[in-house]
Amino acid sequence: MAAPLAPLTAARLGRGLGQRHRVLLLASVRHYGALPAPLSVLAPRRRLAPPPPRHLTRSLAAATVVSEPQADLESVPATVSKGRIYHETYGCQMNVNDMEIVLSIMKKEGYNDIVPDPESAEIIFINTCAIRENAEQKVWQRLNYFWFLKRQWKANVAGGRSKSLRPPKIAVLGCMAERLKEKILDSDKMVDVVCGPDAYRDLPRLLQEVDYGQKGINTLLSLEETYADITPVRISDNSVTAFVSIMRGCNNMCSFCIVPFTRGRERSRPVSSVVREVGELWDAGVKEVMLLGQNVNSYNDTSEVEELEPGKNWQLSKGFSSRCKVKNMGSRFADLLDQLSLEYPEMWFRFTSPHPKDFPDELLYLMRDRHNICKQIHLPAQSGSTEVLERMKRGYTREAYLELVQKIRNVIPDVGLSSDFISGFCGETEDDHADTLSLVRAVGYDMAYMFSYSMREKTHAHRNYEDDVPDDVKQRRLTELINTFRETTRKIYDSQVGTTQLVLVEGPNKRAPETELFGKTDRGHRVSFTSLPVPHTSERDGARKPVVGDLVEVKILRSSTASLSGEPIARTSLGMYCKNHASDASAVAA
Repeated sequence: MAAPLAPLTAARLGRGLGQRHRVLLLASVRHYGALPAPLSVLAPRRRLAPPPPRHLTRSLAAATVVSEPQADLESVPATVSKGRIYHETYGCQMNVNDMEIVLSIMKKEGYNDIVPDPESAEIIFINTCAIRENAEQKVWQRLNYFWFLKRQWKANVAGGRSKSLRPPKIAVLGCMAERLKEKILDSDKMVDVVCGPDAYRDLPRLLQEVDYGQKGINTLLSLEETYADITPVRISDNSVTAFVSIMRGCNNMCSFCIVPFTRGRERSRPVSSVVREVGELWDAGVKEVMLLGQNVNSYNDTSEVEELEPGKNWQLSKGFSSRCKVKNMGSRFADLLDQLSLEYPEMWFRFTSPHPKDFPDELLYLMRDRHNICKQIHLPAQSGSTEVLERMKRGYTREAYLELVQKIRNVIPDVGLSSDFISGFCGETEDDHADTLSLVRAVGYDMAYMFSYSMREKTHAHRNYEDDVPDDVKQRRLTELINTFRETTRKIYDSQVGTTQLVLVEGPNKRAPETELFGKTDRGHRVSFTSLPVPHTSERDGARKPVVGDLVEVKILRSSTASLSGEPIARTSLGMYCKNHASDASAVAA
């Protein structure tokens, strides 16, 4: 399961999807003052042309339509005839990348305008998450508001609340669309299109169906779709970091997880397509790429390997097992990471979200030896109790997990570890909970995502277990887990004081935008520092203030529970920093 993000929304009006768009936290519903109604409100209605012929070869399971009375459409200027797009994304980094793919598909079909608010849009995309009940509730709340914009469109325009040229089409995308497709379409006609994560290429057709009084649904899961040929339209205006999806789906079938049912089976993009996309990002000025996948380190590209190895040669982490057997083995994750790190030596590479079972020795030693592969590993534990892990069908014990942690730290001594934890899973006892707390203390994580258990339909747990831990107990255990994590992580951040860290500058520090910058270290620690003129270690450049995209050596002076701060020493490059620090290490050893 990929690490979750806060809701995201496009937040800068642009004429073309090719422009970069700011990503803002969705805080509340915004209301606008009175504005004149657009001229199109008074324009005469026009007859619609006959609908285009259907593709007879399309599977009925892949796409069905539900007839409704035809809605009146207002004529609009030709420049916006296809409609302006507003989008929101909930859930993990994979969902963010999926929305970038959607926008690219829409751009190719002539949908070239993005607006920063739903009140100005003729098309509203909401990309959803089905991992936890809380995420779904947020989506339903937003759908109610979008429905209001659609249902009361004329009144909203007349009152200045809405600035769209016609009632918006509302499309629900992603995991929740696949899981609750019938419920969403039946919910009082509030949604026009439901599109699952493997059907985004069909979105333009589904939206066109709405023009002819129908609703569109396509939630068919694919064994092949990776969108490898699509160059995503980047949402964020951060010009130095980007997401690149390398595989989709998950075969692990953990008993608590809905992902295999909403994202389908694992399939990997060809190595060449990933290298091509990363190269395009490098040419665009990107300095850091996060490689994404539901189970990113089980990457297995069999499309470009002439002689495939038998699946029995697939190596798992010691003490780990997998219920899904690999049929053929092609290029593994370490092979992809090896090629990327060699071709782009000045680009930082991170990856998420891995499964602990897929950390063979070759991957760990590659991370140790390549200076541009960040020393940060997300290692989801979910629980510290062997009994709970068995019910979760995770394929390892507490002891095997701790042994892997020790091995990782032996190979990569300065590695930063993060994790996922679930409090109150089915049958969890107080002793099980105590085992989880002790695991957190024993490992010492830099960061963690912690949630109380939320049972999902279709999962093994839903079919076979009872959600028997009371909500108040779940919340109490979650609070204890968070407090334990904070106690351990503070020590980790405190240990960084006095060290020099390499920081990739991402932008102004929001707390002091005029005087401070912020960025991340290769361990993923957030660092803020004073914006001062500093020289470059190459000695060719004069002193200047660092800018977004610069790599800066920062002396760490202070720490808090989740951040560091200090003073800049010099601007540098990955190669130069690695060379200088390797020399320093050799001098100390001598």
